Amino acid sequence: MSRLTKNKKSVQDKYDINKYYTIEEASKLVKEITTTKFDASVDLDIRLGVDPKKADQMVRGTSSLPHGTGKSLKVLAICSPDKEDEAKKAGADHVGLDDYIKKIEGGWTDIDVIVTMPPLMAKLGKLGKVLGPRGLMPNPKSGTVTNDIGKAIEDVKKGKIDFKVDKAGIIHASVAKVSFEPKKIQENAMELLNTVKKLKPSSSKGIYFKSINLSSTMSSSIKIDSSILMS
Repeated sequence: MSRLTKNKKSVQDKYDINKYYTIEEASKLVKEITTTKFDASVDLDIRLGVDPKKADQMVRGTSSLPHGTGKSLKVLAICSPDKEDEAKKAGADHVGLDDYIKKIEGGWTDIDVIVTMPPLMAKLGKLGKVLGPRGLMPNPKSGTVTNDIGKAIEDVKKGKIDFKVDKAGIIHASVAKVSFEPKKIQENAMELLNTVKKLKPSSSKGIYFKSINLSSTMSSSIKIDSSILMS
């Protein structure tokens, strides 16, 4: 039988793994049970009562977190030459067209988000095998395929996140950093949960929010009482 480390023992004493906490309580608690020396991400795992195999129950969208994610995202703007200045002024880390498409074909993916324009999606389509598995393929539903390149980049930089339910019916998303004040963690988490609530498919019957867990990188999960979202 393995012995509890000093950190694990101190964490066990701070919360009940079987208890359901409010978002407010969990936002304070996640800071207390995180023992990493780096500024860990705070994540939400939301299990939904949907069948992702059915097209009309695929829950996907974007959420603009009021306090950002705390991450500095690298944005690549694949755009026409006349939009390059707009992209640079909006804060894009990389701006270009064919040169970056060639780099990606060669295996380069040192970016977090790609923003592009509708007419250029045909060029990116052939990069699906590289971008798809990494979640980097731009999508109109996430606002990353648009002629308003500047606004799309600014939204991403400010904390707009893209989320999608996986094959198991779960949405995984980072909503903050442990260094955030509890109130900011709470408000970011509630923003995402309320967005997901609004996207409930009409064809989904029964309980929509099956379980919600809040955790930080390498911390234990805190069960969230979802009753506040039932109204």
